[in-house]
Amino acid sequence: MALNPNYIEALIHRALVLNELGREEEASAVLRRARQVTSERRAGFHGHVAAKLANQHAALAQAYYEAGGLNEAIAQYEAALELGPAFHDLRYKLGRMLLEAGRALEAHEQFQIIVRERPSFLDAAAMLGLACYLAGDGLAARAVWEELRARRPEDPRVEAYLALLSRSDVMPVGAGAAEGGTAKPDRKKKKK
Repeated sequence: MALNPNYIEALIHRALVLNELGREEEASAVLRRARQVTSERRAGFHGHVAAKLANQHAALAQAYYEAGGLNEAIAQYEAALELGPAFHDLRYKLGRMLLEAGRALEAHEQFQIIVRERPSFLDAAAMLGLACYLAGDGLAARAVWEELRARRPEDPRVEAYLALLSRSDVMPVGAGAAEGGTAKPDRKKKKK
C-alpha cells in the first residue's frame, strides 16, 4: 500500500485485519476509502475495472519484455499508467525499461513523478539519480545520490553510484540518446 494507496484488494484486506484486531473505527475508515476508490472513474472505467485492466497491460508488458520486445513492453506500461497513474510500482518498471532503451530523459520524468508523490520510495530516488547521470547531468545525479546516502547510509549501491561521478573515463550511455542519438536496440533474452 505504500506504493499504491489505491490498491483495492489491499484496502479490503487491511480493513479485515483491523476489524479482527478490534479496531473497528479504523476498519470502517479503510472500507470507506475502498468504496471511494471503486467509485472513481479512470479513463472511462470504474476504479476497480481500470486497475484490473492496468494490471493486464502490466502482465502483457512483462511478457513482451521477456520475449525481447522492449519497445512493446514500454508501450504496454504507458497504457497501464493511463489507467492507473498512481501505480508507482508500474511507473518504476517503466522508468527502468526507458533507461534500458537509452531514453534517459523520459525515464527521468517517470522517476521524478514517483519521488515527488512517494518520497519514501528510495529505489526510485536511486534510479532518478541514474537517469540524471545518463542524461549527462552529473550535478543533479550527485544531489540526488547525496540525499539518498543521507537517508540510506547502509546501502552500498549509493557509494557505487557516487563513484560513477568520480570516474572521468565514463561516458554516460544514455547521454547520446538524450541528445538525439540512437537508443539501444531491444534486448533478446536467451531461452534456457
